[in-house]
Amino acid sequence: TTHYLFIVVVAVNSTLLTINAGDYIFYTDWMWTSFVVFSISQSTMLVVGAIYYMLFTGVPGTATYYATIMTIYTWVAKGAWFALGYPYDFIVVPVWIPSAMLLDLTYWATRRNKHAAIIIGGTLVGLSFPLFNMVNLLLVRDPLEVAFKYPRPTLPAYMTPIEPQVGKFYNSPVALGSGAGAVLSVPIAALGAKLNTWTYR
Repeated sequence: TTHYLFIVVVAVNSTLLTINAGDYIFYTDWMWTSFVVFSISQSTMLVVGAIYYMLFTGVPGTATYYATIMTIYTWVAKGAWFALGYPYDFIVVPVWIPSAMLLDLTYWATRRNKHAAIIIGGTLVGLSFPLFNMVNLLLVRDPLEVAFKYPRPTLPAYMTPIEPQVGKFYNSPVALGSGAGAVLSVPIAALGAKLNTWTYR
C-alpha cells in the first residue's frame, strides 16, 4: 500500500513536468505543429516513470496505474481551463494508457524480466504512442483556429501560432515520431531502471 501511495504522489508531480515537456505541447496549436517533439518527449517521459515504478513494485499493471494517474490529473487541468472559458479542445490530453498497458504486458509476458521490459517494452511504447496520439489529434477541430481565437495571455512572441511547417521537412511526422520515440525510449527506460536500483542503495 505504501508503494502505491508513493506512486500516486510522485505521478501527480511528474505530470506537471510531463505537461511542460517541450513548451506548451499540451496546447492544441503547439502540439499539432510540433508532433515529433511531442512524441519524443511524451514517450520518453512516460517510459522512464513507468519503468521506475513498475520495477519498484515488481507488479505488472503498475505502469498502467501510473499512466492512469497522469491522465486523471491532466483531465483536471483541462477542466480548469474549460472553467475559465476556453474551448474544450484548447488542451488535448495525451493517450498514455494504451502504451503503458503494452509495457505492463511485456513485463508480465516475459515473467518480470527487467531487461525485456526495458528493450521490448520501451520500443513498444515509442512505436505505439505517436500512433495513438495522432488518432487523438485528428479528432480535434482546426487547431490553428482555436489558437488564434483563444490566444494565451502568457504566450511569448516566439511561440505565436503559425501555419504548420512539419510537412516541409518530414514526409511523415507520425513515422518520425515513432522511430525517434522507439529509439530513445530504450535508453530512457534503462535510466528508469538505474534510478530504481539507486533507490534501494
